[in-house]
Amino acid sequence: MSDKISSTTLILVLIVVAAFLHAIQWVLLPFVVSGLLAYLCTPAVDWLRQRTRLPRSLLAAAVFLALLTIAALIARLSVSSLGPELMAVATDFQDTVEGVARGLIGQETIVLFGRAMNATELGQAAVAAISASIEHIGGIPVIGAVALGGVFGGFLALVLLFYFLQSGPQILRGLLWLIPPPQRPMVRRIWRCFDPALRRYLVGIIIVVAYATAAAYVGLGLVLGLPHAIFLALLTGFLEMIPMVGPAAAVALAGLIAVRHAAGIGSIIAYAIYATVLRLSIDQLFGPLALGAAARLHPVLIIFCFLSGGLLFGIAGVILAVPVALLAKITLAALYDEPLDGKAAPGGKHR
Repeated sequence: MSDKISSTTLILVLIVVAAFLHAIQWVLLPFVVSGLLAYLCTPAVDWLRQRTRLPRSLLAAAVFLALLTIAALIARLSVSSLGPELMAVATDFQDTVEGVARGLIGQETIVLFGRAMNATELGQAAVAAISASIEHIGGIPVIGAVALGGVFGGFLALVLLFYFLQSGPQILRGLLWLIPPPQRPMVRRIWRCFDPALRRYLVGIIIVVAYATAAAYVGLGLVLGLPHAIFLALLTGFLEMIPMVGPAAAVALAGLIAVRHAAGIGSIIAYAIYATVLRLSIDQLFGPLALGAAARLHPVLIIFCFLSGGLLFGIAGVILAVPVALLAKITLAALYDEPLDGKAAPGGKHR
């Protein structure tokens, strides 16, 4: 048998896998999150095993408990710091909108959708629009079902994380066993190149998270002077790990607190400028440069991967978009007998 996978076979396999993943996209997210987190933590487990000679299951449990402790601390800080703020915004949302509108138009009226409204009517219209949106998606029962599904998904991700930490190498060997024996050497060769490329990409994400945290603290704490600026900055950095959805949630959360504590229209404009500058610096400058250099992919391709992955597979697709593009690039190089590191030999020809 040939030691190469034919292009036709590869395309058929990819189509079948993509269709299957699209059908189960709502199941993917806990597996993706826990799998990537375990992938990042596996070197620490391996290092501890080499140093201590203790069983892998024990070390995996120790790393798992450390991660669980960090998550519990973040959750506790979230509830204690932002819980009262968000509750106040939710219970006083109409007055908050009225205050913003009054700062913009004063006692005047504006024509919106063919109707003249003052600040009070704008607040009432905003509350009515939110109520209509909730009813449109199914009302409180649907929101409760989504929340329950999120809790179940969180517990499932924790269980999967422990198993991935404990049995990661066995799972990888099991996946390799699915490959026909003649193609296994090439798959191992592809993995040896994909592994460092994926780690470079994940390190790039960590760099972006650190930048987002620092920039958010400068803007929210030092410039705008918002309460809970340190925690909001940490939350902004953490949510940067979830492309598209996470940054939007961070901007909305900080925006609600900024509007609630706004001293006037100037404060609201200042927050809008901060949010715009932060997003432009991350999305158009720092993020593409860091992730593109880490993954050795063009920033335009990274943006395309984010959008197409989210459209096809939701949040899990957004998270996996760039790693899959990296894997496709390396796999095609192997099929075309080109160097997997992308370097060319002297004279402009590939080695």
